[in-house]
Amino acid sequence: MKIFAYGIREDEEPSLKKWEEANPNIEVGFTKYTLTADSARLAEGSDGVVTLQTSPYTREALEVLNKLGIKYISIRNVGFDNFNFKDLNDLGFTLTNVPVYSPNAIAEHTVLLMGRLLRRVPEFDEKFDNGDFTWAPTIGKEYREQTVGVIGTGHIGRVVIKILQGFGAKVVAYDVYHNDDIEKQGLYVDSLEELYKQSDIITLHVPLFDSNKYMINDKAISQMKDGVYIINCARGELIDTDALIKGLDSGKVAGAGLDVLDNENSVFGKVWSSVDNIPNEKIKNLAKRTNVIITPHSAFYTETAIHNMITTSFDSNKALIEGLKPNNIVDTTK
Repeated sequence: MKIFAYGIREDEEPSLKKWEEANPNIEVGFTKYTLTADSARLAEGSDGVVTLQTSPYTREALEVLNKLGIKYISIRNVGFDNFNFKDLNDLGFTLTNVPVYSPNAIAEHTVLLMGRLLRRVPEFDEKFDNGDFTWAPTIGKEYREQTVGVIGTGHIGRVVIKILQGFGAKVVAYDVYHNDDIEKQGLYVDSLEELYKQSDIITLHVPLFDSNKYMINDKAISQMKDGVYIINCARGELIDTDALIKGLDSGKVAGAGLDVLDNENSVFGKVWSSVDNIPNEKIKNLAKRTNVIITPHSAFYTETAIHNMITTSFDSNKALIEGLKPNNIVDTTK
């Protein structure tokens, strides 16, 4: 049995080595390159592939894997929105993901972004850079005085709620599917509009679908409190960047913490000599603001999460090859 992996980073190699040691009868090959029509040929002789990338998986790449006799793909992340399900179904692929690798990693990052905005840390950084070590008038806010609207109460959203409650914040939540524990606590509101009206901070923890693309748009922002903070550690396309910039310009939005951005591949994963050289004008606009904190899709990036992503994806691929049905098979018929 052989499994070939794409996009393996240096930080993943220790966990991959441990997995290989625990599975000595399985040959593992890997490359640092993502899965493309050209790199797909590297998997020749393999029974399955493991991959992770933020760019789209092209039909041409999948066709190459298909011609090599490969039918099993296991991704090392949660989101599968960069696959075309029709391509997977046409070519007979079975796909698995890693539904839960470390909700705490993303939840902690989310709450830290909130805290940095509430205590105006970027503004203090700018003052210090200019030799200004005074506190006034850069006054902050406390978590316990905030109402936080959590959109999405899956694994990550529920951890966010728990952490926020530990800080004493009031939480309201919205999800199409209600969690029993959150329901018992009486945290759910009946509509997004109600959540927008109540919340001082809004944080997104939902997957991306065609139905919720750009859900944070001009209309949504108009329904929010004046001076709202918006946090996004989910998917960049949930926010209409033009609408966010308008909200920031008008003061309707007091600040934003963004681990993901619309069209983030144009900027993330690259080294720029300065913010001024970023080619994406909208992202440049956001990056130059002291009331916007951007991190490069790194909320998940902890030692624990990386270990779990490697282990679960390779275990899943092995199970598929052995004819088993792991419980993390993605339903591509939807």
